[in-house]
Amino acid sequence: MASLAAERAFMPDSPIQTGPGADGGMPPPDHAVEVRGLDKIYRGGRRNKANHALIDVDLAIPRGALFGLLGPNGAGKSTLINILAGLVNKTGGRAAIWGSDIDENPRQARAAIGVVPQELNIDPFFTPRELLELQAGLYGVPPRERRTDRILADLRLSDKAEAYARTLSGGMRRRLMVAKAMVHDPPVLVLDEPTAGVDIELRQQLWTHVRALNRRGTTVLLTTHYLEEAEELCDRIAIINHGRVIACDTTEALLRRLDNKALTLVLAEAVGEVPERLGRFQPELLAPGRLLFHYRTSESPVNEILGAVAASGLTVQDMSTEETDLEDIFLQLTRGAHEAEAPKG
Repeated sequence: MASLAAERAFMPDSPIQTGPGADGGMPPPDHAVEVRGLDKIYRGGRRNKANHALIDVDLAIPRGALFGLLGPNGAGKSTLINILAGLVNKTGGRAAIWGSDIDENPRQARAAIGVVPQELNIDPFFTPRELLELQAGLYGVPPRERRTDRILADLRLSDKAEAYARTLSGGMRRRLMVAKAMVHDPPVLVLDEPTAGVDIELRQQLWTHVRALNRRGTTVLLTTHYLEEAEELCDRIAIINHGRVIACDTTEALLRRLDNKALTLVLAEAVGEVPERLGRFQPELLAPGRLLFHYRTSESPVNEILGAVAASGLTVQDMSTEETDLEDIFLQLTRGAHEAEAPKG
């Protein structure tokens, strides 16, 4: 049972939407997943202290979004997903999936979500068709309403429908895991580290399938350690660290947070020091004839830099620029959170 703290659940200024959603003839909710003031404390024992895994987490995932949840190991990502899936009891706060509160309407909430775990939990002696039929039965989907053939076709598994799962390649098994999560046609799909430990080709294939599902209207919540993956796939991203959400915004807005860029110039002349005319730009001399400039993207002084190079009688042989990426944002935010929590002496 949830702890007594759940009785003092967070009461938002505006109530979380609840109701049957698309199934009850009502318009779908604006937010596929909405979390308010979510807390989770794992009780400690004689040898272990209590672990505050989630601390006052607020999240609103828009309907139809491809949403990324980033964080280091132990940040609270899995705890959050397990609470949404009904596998872990929260300590406090509220959560709704597709308009159904997980406490007030637990069956509806669980029916609205499909979870693809990181681990491959497939019976090797079942065929893909048998596995999907079994999974649909566990969700109570009547035989006449099952979409087994369509799901197999969508995930390019039709030609392997009658093959034992143990004979499938790694990529096919990953796609089969997604297929299992979709048998009850959930509007929300959670992918927990879907490309962990897979090769580049398989990762690209999975990205293609995730995009296709999202284009068809499925809201996708993706947890990943691969910052490139989140930047490539997700339109919105939340970063969680030590149980707290420290950033949540569109991917574009997050990238704008670090307003800096790097310009590397390779000169035809092997200068051994920074030319006087370039001194005001404070470049770094990486090697003879190789200069690195840092500047604010909003200022864009590249023309001034190139003009100063020409005025110094130098020739640019090559140049390259490097923009802020999600890794820079992630490191800056998590490092800032660590410094804020560090004890002050």
